[in-house]
Amino acid sequence: MTPVELSRTVLCAVRRAVDEGELNVVVPARAVVTVPGAGGCGDYATNIALQLARPAGRAPRQVAEILRPHLSGAPGVADVAITGPGFLNISLDQAAAARTLVSEILRQGNQHQHQHQDSTRFPYGYSDALAGQVIELRVPYDIRAEVVADTLVRIIATQGGRAEVRHAEPVGLRPVPAPEDPAPLGPDAARWALLHPALHDRPRITEDHLVQRETNPLFRIRYAHARTRALSRNAASLGIDSAAGDVSESPSQAPQLFTALAEYPRVLSAAATHRTPDRLARHLVTVADALLDFQYAVLPLGAEKPSAAHRARLALAEAAGAVLAGGLSLLGISAPDYL
Repeated sequence: MTPVELSRTVLCAVRRAVDEGELNVVVPARAVVTVPGAGGCGDYATNIALQLARPAGRAPRQVAEILRPHLSGAPGVADVAITGPGFLNISLDQAAAARTLVSEILRQGNQHQHQHQDSTRFPYGYSDALAGQVIELRVPYDIRAEVVADTLVRIIATQGGRAEVRHAEPVGLRPVPAPEDPAPLGPDAARWALLHPALHDRPRITEDHLVQRETNPLFRIRYAHARTRALSRNAASLGIDSAAGDVSESPSQAPQLFTALAEYPRVLSAAATHRTPDRLARHLVTVADALLDFQYAVLPLGAEKPSAAHRARLALAEAAGAVLAGGLSLLGISAPDYL
């Protein structure tokens, strides 16, 4: 279950409590769902009870106690605990969460491919955290600053904000300039060389970014994406199609990949909020490495018969490919189907 889906589940719980007369409040437009803080537990936490306490005329823990049974019975939720002044800490049913996560990514990834790789059409990881905000990016006349700002315009848009780039003083976004012109690396490698390092680090403009081997993180990302496309083609030749609904054993088989996919929305939000596109770049490396470790378990080997498990693994691999393509698109880098 994605944070966006869980937020909707929390709002449904509030609506049921209101409909049954347990709470007398206006159902809010959104519920904030985050990673549990200090003293918390489970997979996610929400402060919705604290948010509703005053309009409900009740203590936050009382509101939390009212919401807890409505939330506990929701599909995909394994347990709900109340901590602190009234935080609801949610543990997910891992198999159900995996099915929801993969299904959501695949649905949105298919929309993204249909829209010709336009990064604004792959909404997995999107939120309204910056909705209504106009963010001015004041940058110097410098190639790295220009590329970073161009990328942040897209990343900030994924969180509902709008970024405007200005060349004016005082400069607010000043990444360490590149030591030389990155253009000879080509558009994809040049952008990666400028975006992958943290903004306070000096980028390396070397031919290492063009080497097609595992020492090159950009190659690993693009190769991992190409491998997901190859797996889909090979599966089709075997008469196997993907089915996220069959995902059950895969969370234990590929925990790093599931974690990386589930973390993508949080990373995207952090990259937008803190103006750090390097966070997205590094996370794509994490997704790619997890996928490359998992790829050999996707399709049947030797005389092994195709099964529901293979369909589930294929769905997971295709979801990873969609995230890689969407993330590269936000960075302005192509994701080839063949490499």
